[in-house]
Amino acid sequence: MGADMDIWWLVIYAIPFAGITAYYVRRRRRVHAHHQRTLQEAIAAGMTEPASLHPLIDPSKCLGCGACVTACPETPHHDVLGLINGKAVLVNPTECIGHGACKTACPFDAITLVFGTERRGLDIPLLKPTFESNVPGIYVAGELGGMGLIKNALTQGQQALEAIAASKVKRSGALDVLIIGAGPAGLAASLAAKKLGINYQTVEQDRLGGAVFQYPRGKLVMTAPVELPIVGKVQFRNTTKEELLEFWTQACKGLKIRYQERVESVERKDGAFHVRTSSQQYIAANVLLAIGRRGTPRKLGVPGEELPKVVYRLIDPEQYRGQKVMVVGGGDSALEAAASIAELGDTEVTLSYRGEAFQRAKTRNRQRVDAAKTKGQLEVLLNSQVREVRPQQILLERGGNTVTVRNDALIVSAGGILPNEFLKSIGIDVETKFGTA
Repeated sequence: MGADMDIWWLVIYAIPFAGITAYYVRRRRRVHAHHQRTLQEAIAAGMTEPASLHPLIDPSKCLGCGACVTACPETPHHDVLGLINGKAVLVNPTECIGHGACKTACPFDAITLVFGTERRGLDIPLLKPTFESNVPGIYVAGELGGMGLIKNALTQGQQALEAIAASKVKRSGALDVLIIGAGPAGLAASLAAKKLGINYQTVEQDRLGGAVFQYPRGKLVMTAPVELPIVGKVQFRNTTKEELLEFWTQACKGLKIRYQERVESVERKDGAFHVRTSSQQYIAANVLLAIGRRGTPRKLGVPGEELPKVVYRLIDPEQYRGQKVMVVGGGDSALEAAASIAELGDTEVTLSYRGEAFQRAKTRNRQRVDAAKTKGQLEVLLNSQVREVRPQQILLERGGNTVTVRNDALIVSAGGILPNEFLKSIGIDVETKFGTA
């Protein structure tokens, strides 16, 4: 009787256990199949090269717990990390923007954050953990150091300034630090300098926000909560460019920032840095470079590019209403510009790109372009290159033939030139990272 009861209880417990196990297995298979499809779609679209800091996963250490997938702040919007055959995989590489939360969440130390890949290198200044370069007294924070994410740039700017203050390097009659750039990293550094009471000045070649200021009107900006000096906890996640800049404008009240002042040279003399800008000269004990990686736009180098209808960034789509517009480029800025203008509804927009696919653009931007193309608002010309710009036309080469396109305005979104020459001129060493930390 006792044995029968034991078997009976075993059956009672085994049935629900088997049901739960079967449900878990089916669910796991569905999740893995979904992530496998996502990866295959990324490969088919050529979207396999992360643009910035990203995870490198060691399969020998990964046990497939999924903690990294859950921790990624991008997960609610789209898949970045996934599970395939019991291992974590970067299934949507171009959507990774370097939060780094995956590494922190991994309980098995299976993730290393790296720059570049075996195929595509990324130039990064050589920096110490304090963000100081190989030139003593010159520090780097933000996008130039490979941190394109707004939250990371804000954090780095603050940390770099704190390291400068801790170094206690001062020079009589000189600023404690000259901060170059008023993007996220420069803004956070300026706030930290004010809070710490050190003698500083910030200069910016353009406007508050740096690269963020150059975003198109209404662009959605993704960031994450962050603690800022003086300001406190900032809770922004998804917001518009205008809302973010308005917040920063209020936060910057009382800060010593000079705009429209471009740095031309940095020289070390008598133990201090002499920095010449477009309007004056500064002497500083330390310099913090909080500049972007694409300060100088890349030009096409074709006849007619000097015409006034040629620009290198989109600020407001409305200015092109009713015009025939061409956008050149295959990255996010190009696709955003083309889609934003096409969505006005009364423009003729052509998107020209020399490649076979938009390999560097995020999924949501490719979807916007596809939608505009389907509605007849946008013409996409892949495998095409501009050969000449004329007042009312653009000559393209496509498939060995010359194509003439009627045109009122040309927006070149072909990226920017890395400031390597500037860095070299002040002695900063740059290393090309091919999938290394």
